[in-house]
Amino acid sequence: MVKMKKHPFIFATLTVVGIFLFFLLVVFSAGFLRSGSVVSVGNKIGVLEVEGTIVDSRLLVEQILNYRERNNIKAVVVRIDSPGGGVGPSQEIYAELKKLADVKPLIISMGSVAASGGYYLAVAGDKIFANPGTITGSIGVIMSFPNYQDLMGKVGIHTEVVKSGTFKDIGSSSREFTAADRELLQRMIDDVHLQFVEAISVGRKMSLADLQPYVDGRIFTGRQAKALGLIDELGTFHDAVQYAAKTAGIDDDPDLVYPDPVKMDFIDRYLQGAVSHFLGINLATKRLIGPQYLLLNY
Repeated sequence: MVKMKKHPFIFATLTVVGIFLFFLLVVFSAGFLRSGSVVSVGNKIGVLEVEGTIVDSRLLVEQILNYRERNNIKAVVVRIDSPGGGVGPSQEIYAELKKLADVKPLIISMGSVAASGGYYLAVAGDKIFANPGTITGSIGVIMSFPNYQDLMGKVGIHTEVVKSGTFKDIGSSSREFTAADRELLQRMIDDVHLQFVEAISVGRKMSLADLQPYVDGRIFTGRQAKALGLIDELGTFHDAVQYAAKTAGIDDDPDLVYPDPVKMDFIDRYLQGAVSHFLGINLATKRLIGPQYLLLNY
């Protein structure tokens, strides 16, 4: 008799547990599908987004490698909305984009600005689209060094330096540049600039001589850039996607795949939001060090 009474209870408990697990599975699966973590079937176009100042290459490089290895990603569109950034990260991203372009169609779509380091990335693509009013160009390199020597003198502060060689304190904010300092830094900047121009020459199939009038840091609209051969087509992001689909041999309404969103724990998210709100400081922004492919004051 006791045994018979237990069966309905056990059945009800198992039913409730089963329903709970079912809904948990639904929620879990929906979350994965939204983030793109589940490997989808069919032919897709991957979208990479380059936004803001380029200060770190690691995350974007991981995304590039992921798209290069996925068989269902048949083409990639890179949406660039960036004034450029550090030389090192710009070159790392460019190098990985070139490897991606060797195995899959790589189409570039320029947003409001794709200048300096942003343009450096663009020339890795097979075809570059820009809006007529896109700001691009700014093909150049810059380094800046603040000099507080006069201010320090007014408040009675001076710096004693012990160094192992003539140039060890080059760029110091407590002394003037020497002629030798300026010559050494100028040679370095000229070499980094030449690396930029050589990448453009390869990507745009233009000679170094033909590029020389346009690589002094000046900026262009998308329409001007097209007339000079620095981009290929005037068009929107949608136009770039349609071209990528056609090039990859897939239909006119392709599925777009975006990288997984960057995850932050509660404490990091709270601290970044609080500091940004009250102090106007973005903790996620890293300081640029060294020479820069950067459109200033943008």
